[in-house]
Amino acid sequence: MNEFSPINVAVLTVSDTRSMHTDTSGGLAAEQLSGAGHHVVGREIVRDDVDAIRSALSNWIANPEIDVVVSTGGTGITSRDVTPEALGPLKTKSIPGFGELFRSLSYEEIGASTIQSRADAALCQSTLVFLLPGSTGAVRLALEKILLPQLDSRTKPCNFVDLLPRTKPSPR
Repeated sequence: MNEFSPINVAVLTVSDTRSMHTDTSGGLAAEQLSGAGHHVVGREIVRDDVDAIRSALSNWIANPEIDVVVSTGGTGITSRDVTPEALGPLKTKSIPGFGELFRSLSYEEIGASTIQSRADAALCQSTLVFLLPGSTGAVRLALEKILLPQLDSRTKPCNFVDLLPRTKPSPR
């Protein structure tokens, strides 16, 4: 069996109303990821603004010390929900299966309301970025059922941790 390989994760909360003290979803993500053995190397809250979100994501994507970004909030359909639009131009490769699987699992808990979620994931250069809804229940579901298993190098037949080194540019 493979040994556990911790990775460096940053947690971004997109909200006009949360503070570090009241950010239960971002707090849960950071707590669960560090509890699983990963290193939470960044945590930030930005307002629901395309430029602010894109700037935070861009900074973390450009940081070679960050392997994964988990973002909470801004994935609905209201005019203030712009996290997927902020991520759009930063994508190298989309990971459509993440959103599909999240909505399928979410359907079991909240029914057809899950159709309003624009949860998404992408590889951005060599950083994995996951966009989760802002509710604590949605964050818990995504972490427990998808992200924690896929960010565990012991998960077989495959996991994101084993793939991360192969996302880096090849030396020529």
